[in-house]
Amino acid sequence: MKHKPSSPDRTAVPDLMELKEVAAYLRIGERTVYDMVKQKKIPCSRVTGKWLFPKRLVDLWIDQNTEAAGLGRATPNLSRIVAGSHDPLLEWAVRESGCNMAMLSGGSRSGLDRLYAAEAVIAGIHLYDAATDDFNVAALAAAPLGEWVAITMAERQQGLVVAPGNPLQIASIGDLVAANARVALRQSGAGSRELWDALREQSGYAQDQFTTLDAVALTETDLALAVREGAADAGLAIESAARNFGLGFIPLKVERFDLVMPRREYFSADVQLLFACIMGEGFARHAASLAGYDLTKRGQVVFNS
Repeated sequence: MKHKPSSPDRTAVPDLMELKEVAAYLRIGERTVYDMVKQKKIPCSRVTGKWLFPKRLVDLWIDQNTEAAGLGRATPNLSRIVAGSHDPLLEWAVRESGCNMAMLSGGSRSGLDRLYAAEAVIAGIHLYDAATDDFNVAALAAAPLGEWVAITMAERQQGLVVAPGNPLQIASIGDLVAANARVALRQSGAGSRELWDALREQSGYAQDQFTTLDAVALTETDLALAVREGAADAGLAIESAARNFGLGFIPLKVERFDLVMPRREYFSADVQLLFACIMGEGFARHAASLAGYDLTKRGQVVFNS
């Protein structure tokens, strides 16, 4: 009497599978897996001469339920652009990976708008939700109907960028009011602006209690430059922006920076090149050189609709 094969147990395998393990997991031959690797039809990485298969990405691949022949192709008519928040580490990865995608930084909300309008393939976001004290998941819950996935690139240290030596002795948001410091703000829709608003409210201050510049800073670099050039005394930005210009930095919040894309797009050739770079040792070394990045959660799937 023949028994129907049971479905693979997705919890009884390691997080990082070797070729034999992924073949058993998928219930196919090892040679078949190897052929799929050569044709770039299954998510994997080569480490010290060995092919490794992250279980979370294999599960995404299974859940797609699409024809294998389409896995390496880009979604038709989708602009090959990485939009969203400006981040120097992501900018480096896009350049160094050879993925040939363009960067179009304009803030987290703008990135999501472009992504949902098929004007970008990836959006980098860091949108704080005070109700859950978490990043991005609440914003993505409002995504239009579709198959979206968000994968963590890194956690970043956000805080107040101040002049070298911190001459105004700033230690908190409240000190900016007491010192009548000139504060540079990011534009509406930027993740740093939304975090500033949340931290300001949590500190018990209204926006009109601060002395702010008329012109907004469109990137982390613009904000740091405003402080370095003396146009502003402080502003909220990531640590690497401060360190890059020799400025002081007061840490306030660790945030999660995620890359959002259509689920199918993860398996396109250019996105695979980008993520191969992000998961590599060179990326880790560059993150360490920039300061303010924690890669502990790198590669984790944090949203999958």
